[in-house]
Amino acid sequence: MTDAPFGRSSLGLLQRLRPEPVAVDDLRDAVDAVLPELVTADLRISVVDRAVDGPVVVLEEDERYLRVHLADLAADMTDAGVRPTSEGIEAALVAWIDGRPVSDDAAAAAGVAVLDWTDATETAIGWRVVVRRRDVLVPWIPSPADLRVVHRVRAAAFGRADRVELDLRIEGPVGLWSHPTAPLLATAGLVAPERMIARTAAAGLDLADMSVIVTPRRPVACAGPAVAARLAGETGEACVILPWRALPDLPWT
Repeated sequence: MTDAPFGRSSLGLLQRLRPEPVAVDDLRDAVDAVLPELVTADLRISVVDRAVDGPVVVLEEDERYLRVHLADLAADMTDAGVRPTSEGIEAALVAWIDGRPVSDDAAAAAGVAVLDWTDATETAIGWRVVVRRRDVLVPWIPSPADLRVVHRVRAAAFGRADRVELDLRIEGPVGLWSHPTAPLLATAGLVAPERMIARTAAAGLDLADMSVIVTPRRPVACAGPAVAARLAGETGEACVILPWRALPDLPWT
């Protein structure tokens, strides 16, 4: 979800292999330019100048705290192929700030439950709470808090997931669920599989014995068990097949 912390790069191959460096002074100017628009009552952003190791940008939001040297951030932007123009650096900085850790209060107020990979090998999936910031879905990692807070956040995230509007397309014996702007949200509807079954039936496809094929960040495919198994065997991407009754028992990540 936050694999591209500085947004999408439009650089060509040669430019990515030989990126122009992002200067610390230009990054400092970008911070000064975007700060007024991004600071809120909850989010505090500041730059601390240190004579020894250079300026440090500090993000504070509720119990979350992030401190990064501008020199390190500029180097990361250079490695990511960020264009060293004022517009490119400012856009990358906004994307980086949008990808900051999610606080417990923010998760409680806006978290949505989705299914995502639980391991680097992409063999297992689990429920995760994410918060949307512009075009980015950022995962919530619970802080060491009262378990009642964790349960409350997750329950609220399930409720919001049930209200996410998804597009349904019927292709033969398969129902495809997608979200128009945030692909990972296609899995949000799986918090209420009975409603998905009812909607596909209303669209002319009876899937009372529905299996789902989940590839996070791709449309969710729903079909009968035999069709689902055949589709999974034909796809070249990692995926997980589950009967709809198994969805509530998936773990949290």
